Amino acid sequence: MLTSFLVGLGLGAAVAAQPGPITLLMIRSVLRGALAVGLAMAVAVAMIDTAYAGLGVAGMAPLLTIGPLEIVLGLFGAAVLIGIGARTLWTAFRVRLGGESVEEVATPMRAFLTTLAATASNPLTIASWAAIFAAASSAGAASGTVGTLALLGGVGVGSLACMSGLATLVSLGRRRVGRRTLTGVDMVAGTGIAGFGAALAVAAVAPE
Repeated sequence: MLTSFLVGLGLGAAVAAQPGPITLLMIRSVLRGALAVGLAMAVAVAMIDTAYAGLGVAGMAPLLTIGPLEIVLGLFGAAVLIGIGARTLWTAFRVRLGGESVEEVATPMRAFLTTLAATASNPLTIASWAAIFAAASSAGAASGTVGTLALLGGVGVGSLACMSGLATLVSLGRRRVGRRTLTGVDMVAGTGIAGFGAALAVAAVAPE
């Protein structure tokens, strides 16, 4: 059981540590908000990672290979990411024009819900977790119900620890970041998030 948990811990941390749209969203949000915002986002990421890992274990991945469903889910995820990216870019331009307001700084609950939607917007992640768990099962890390639950628990803790650590590091440097830098971060993050969304849209409709 302990071995399964430790394997899950490593897997959760490794997957969460991969650079992507959620990483950009977290950095931007913590710089403009507070550590509590980043921690709320970390909880959302850990919840979705654990849920998708569980669906992967349950064998749901093959359902996502159905042509029309795969395209619809891919386009939905793309739309969510592009929308978040566009809003982030709009914030950057509003700041440059002097139009920023205190109300625009995300609250922990708002950040949690946004991250939940952004992380869950790509259900094809289930397929990746299914492959990971297939390898873990072959290695004996997910043998039986207890081993599987321990592995899933490790995934959640590992993902939470990784994202919480990132939020803490960004928060520590927040006071040294000036207004111009924040605007630059918004522009980079917005462009990156929208770019990830566009790439997902292309992948969803591109013929195999």
